[in-house]
Amino acid sequence: MVVHVNKKGIRVVGIAESFRRELEKSVLAGIVMRSDFIIDGVGFNRITVGGMDATEGIVQLVESLHRDDINLMMLNGCVISWFNIVDLQKVYEQLRIPLICVTYEESKGLEEHITLHFEARERDVRIDAYKGLGERVPVKLYNHYDVLIRYLGIEKTEAELVLKKFTAHGRVPEPLRVARLMARALLRADNQFLG
Repeated sequence: MVVHVNKKGIRVVGIAESFRRELEKSVLAGIVMRSDFIIDGVGFNRITVGGMDATEGIVQLVESLHRDDINLMMLNGCVISWFNIVDLQKVYEQLRIPLICVTYEESKGLEEHITLHFEARERDVRIDAYKGLGERVPVKLYNHYDVLIRYLGIEKTEAELVLKKFTAHGRVPEPLRVARLMARALLRADNQFLG
């Protein structure tokens, strides 16, 4: 799929999550946003905290939107909900939507943390999944902030232009910022109303 970065009505689905370790499920929120920052779609799903169902949860969320006008997907990280690792290749293959996974901090990797928290078999599966994500590449935004990205179905230069187009301030693109706010709000509301 060709992403027409300069198209006025380009639509991005931004997906972010919110979780608490003591809860079994986390909240995934997806926000469909146009390049003029108008939101014209919202969806939610749940995945297991510490599970390995993030990939399926993201695919289900996007499919539940019933949209064929989404030009690109942004993910707010690909190791989410306490080491629930997204298989970016599988997400891309199943949805056929170009994607950018955005992270914000340099790190030495997560293998040590995974080893600390999981038993041998589960640890090995997670480390393999984590290594399968590949390296992140830095991108500089207009406001001199750097982010780190992984991307599929799009060129790095296009990914950079899309990120710049959808970032109003700071380093978090608006679809991801709003999705994160909505995921946090729903998680808070669940806890207030359910218990």
